[in-house]
Amino acid sequence: MTRRVWILLGAILLAVFAVYLFPAIPQSEAYHNFADKRAFLGVPNFFNVASNVLFLFVGLPGMWFALRAAESGAFLDPRERWPYFAFFAGVTLTAFGSAWYHWNPNDHTLVWDRIPMTISFMSLVAALVAERIDVAAGVRLLFPLIAIGAGSVVYWEVTQSHGRGDLRPYAIAQFGSVLVLLLIIALFSPRYTRTLDFAVSLALYGVAKTFEAADRIVFSFMRVVSGHTIKHAFAALSAYWILRMLRLRKASGDADSASPSA
Repeated sequence: MTRRVWILLGAILLAVFAVYLFPAIPQSEAYHNFADKRAFLGVPNFFNVASNVLFLFVGLPGMWFALRAAESGAFLDPRERWPYFAFFAGVTLTAFGSAWYHWNPNDHTLVWDRIPMTISFMSLVAALVAERIDVAAGVRLLFPLIAIGAGSVVYWEVTQSHGRGDLRPYAIAQFGSVLVLLLIIALFSPRYTRTLDFAVSLALYGVAKTFEAADRIVFSFMRVVSGHTIKHAFAALSAYWILRMLRLRKASGDADSASPSA
């Protein structure tokens, strides 16, 4: 392995070690107490439920694009489409999982909100590994990474049900994946143009998380929409920016930097 790969692996191990210096993190039951509980057309928490349709508007076109991209030559190696297909599949499933959770917010329904999100987080890591480090490695890592992400949610749910909930693995899956993406972008040369779009997408997701944290503040100020509903809009926009990038980018001068070997 190259020195840059060792740096990446070392940073991942260090981050995991740092997280486990902290005690177990249980899920606060107050998390389910969202500001906007208004019902409409018989749907409880209507705006938090309905706003999830935005993920469908991104996920379904994204899956279709990834499948057709092999024919149109959007990827230098046709195998690169699979991590992106999985990413948009996760976005699509988030529409249903998050809507189900917000219909009846509790620990059990939250599982079905979080698992699709980990699919997207981990698939994007596999996609960057494939296009910046090694195509075959990225494709081989796709399912193990998805399993690790989903497993982090299952682990939290099991520990939570036994009264000793631990969100640390899920935190690593969500926020650690962002760290890994940034490190890969910084350490490895791109094979495609429009690298800045990754930064825009991550920034939009950061805005989404900010609105999520400010759920009550936003609702008390605006009275029309809550911070969590706006969070869904920015999270969907973050995923759309990845689709936009794929549609617009071209092969760069460093197109041979990631091995296409099988």
